[in-house]
Amino acid sequence: MNSSPTILSDYDAIAKTVQYYIDGGRSGRGSDMKPGFHQDATIFGYIGNDLFAGPIQQLFDWNDQNGPATGLLARITSIDIVGTAATVRLELDNWTGHRFTDLFTLLKVSGEWKIMNKVFHLHP
Repeated sequence: MNSSPTILSDYDAIAKTVQYYIDGGRSGRGSDMKPGFHQDATIFGYIGNDLFAGPIQQLFDWNDQNGPATGLLARITSIDIVGTAATVRLELDNWTGHRFTDLFTLLKVSGEWKIMNKVFHLHP
């Protein structure tokens, strides 16, 4: 088995990728989030009993309609990297009054980390 070591700079690059998402939440502009996501990324989670699922553009549109979350508090609680794949857990509080836990899968595409999928839990 050939196992290449995780490069510490990958952790910083992944955190920077997730920061696009956080900054977009604070600004209320989906376009600020977009650089962190792969063009074919998806989103899944429940809002109440309703499944919110589909292309990531739905997140960008929701964010544009929701407006700025200027009081948003965000913390990456874990980053796990295996070669060109990674997962991130992000805790968010006060996203316009809501609390979320986000789970991201990322892939290193052409040398850049991109979010491929976002699964979220909206806390009651």
